[in-house]
Amino acid sequence: MPKYNIFVTRRIPVAGLTLLKKQGYKVKVSPHDRVLTKSELLKEMKGIDALLCLLTDKIDGEIMDAGSPRLKIIANFAVGFDNIDLKAAADRKLFISNTPGPEITESVAEFTVTLMMALARRVGEAERFIRAHKYRGWEPMLLIGQDLYGKTVGIVGLGRIGSGVARRLKNFGMKFIYNSQHRNLDFEKEFNARHLSLEALLKQADFVTLHVPLTRETHYLINRKNIKLMKKTAYLINTARGPVVEEKAVLQALSTKQIAGAALDVYECEPAIDCDLKDHMELRKLDNIIMTPHIASATIATRSEMSVTAARNIIAALQGKTPPNAVKSE
Repeated sequence: MPKYNIFVTRRIPVAGLTLLKKQGYKVKVSPHDRVLTKSELLKEMKGIDALLCLLTDKIDGEIMDAGSPRLKIIANFAVGFDNIDLKAAADRKLFISNTPGPEITESVAEFTVTLMMALARRVGEAERFIRAHKYRGWEPMLLIGQDLYGKTVGIVGLGRIGSGVARRLKNFGMKFIYNSQHRNLDFEKEFNARHLSLEALLKQADFVTLHVPLTRETHYLINRKNIKLMKKTAYLINTARGPVVEEKAVLQALSTKQIAGAALDVYECEPAIDCDLKDHMELRKLDNIIMTPHIASATIATRSEMSVTAARNIIAALQGKTPPNAVKSE
């Protein structure tokens, strides 16, 4: 059996690494538990047969060439793959793979509903209120929130995660509208849902939740112009990708109470929480927002399964097969 070398750009759950080692592969994990610089990554590419990278690693043609001629696959530890130059990979006949699966679908859908409920009931504000020693006893008007019952949720992107959100909310007595490239008649029948244009959805939804990949078409899908269509009582939830939302537009809408609130797990200039600190507008200063550090899929079971999926993609490629989660290159 050939001796293959795999480099992993950051510490991940051991399940996938164990699987690779059982194949007799030599696995090196970066000793730096942080995002590698490009020069560091270029150095590690020499002599490897497979790269297991994260969504925080920007993989371009120069990185790919540094692994040539042995490099066969770049296995992304993520569902999205906007961090990889797919055209460059296709030109070099490299496999690119990702890590979708039922576990990540369920975890992200579950977390989305968690954020939705926390927003509606002002859990973040209430928790900060307690920590600031402001609680003086029960008050009839203290931190009054919204019910989910009877409200309309607008799902933008009706893939596995968007559908999973709907399944969880069905028993809350909510109404469903959705925007997607293609109509889903089965979904419409099961949830009595309506397919709408994005503009119509933004006008009608009490909760707008985003579940689209980051592409040229979805960049700034929610922007300065169309966020004004939302109700003043509406909430925006983003567990997809940061640049799907124009950050300054959300900042402005929250600051002026143009919308009631937002929950963000991803950010336009991630890992920075604000793209432009010179404008003296910061998400962290707002009360009507919940912010989490990109943890929608962060459960033990899901992250472990993602590592196994990435490993299986690598094993298939090194055995001369098409990885089960191969991404179609442009």
